[in-house]
Amino acid sequence: MKINIVDTNGKENGKSIELPESLFGIEPNEHVMYLAVKQYLANQRQGTHSSRDRGEIRGSTRKIKRQKGTGTARAGSIKSPVFRGGGRMFGPKPRNYSLKLNKKVKSLARASALSVKAKAGAIIVVEDFSFDKPKTKEYSNVLNNLGILNKKVLHLVSENDKTLLLSNRNIPKVNMKEVRELNTYEILNSDKLVFFESAIEKIKEIF
Repeated sequence: MKINIVDTNGKENGKSIELPESLFGIEPNEHVMYLAVKQYLANQRQGTHSSRDRGEIRGSTRKIKRQKGTGTARAGSIKSPVFRGGGRMFGPKPRNYSLKLNKKVKSLARASALSVKAKAGAIIVVEDFSFDKPKTKEYSNVLNNLGILNKKVLHLVSENDKTLLLSNRNIPKVNMKEVRELNTYEILNSDKLVFFESAIEKIKEIF
């Protein structure tokens, strides 16, 4: 499919570019997108949560009352989970939440997500631009000209531009990535995908 290229003023510059059908024109597979998003979110979890069980609580080991004759249940330790201040039963312990996903499944999920955005008309290809020095106001003006200011924007570039990165990092809802770092979760979590013209050529090479 072809898409027109726009300039920083949001106007078509008379050029267009071909989006590869294998990435932007397939029938989306919802299940693999779910798996890819699940893996991404699971891999973000640190898994450092921890609680103390009865063996890790500091306290007396003396039997707190006699075994029989009290009329209440038997109790052998003040560190028992049934008492206030005792250990926790079945509490969380450090663990690894990361999930494994096959490369082909991840590739299909990424292509499915891009196809969803393409069908929704949520892809913009803009001619490459940069600034002499970081200018947040000018970057905001570009977003405004494109009609996507205050929307969740994923800006995709062929390679990182530090000046552009510093220009947009203070703008809410804007994220900049190299196309090689593209993942299903961030595609689906964005309202608009803004590709540099060079990023489209790069994505053809990589994927």
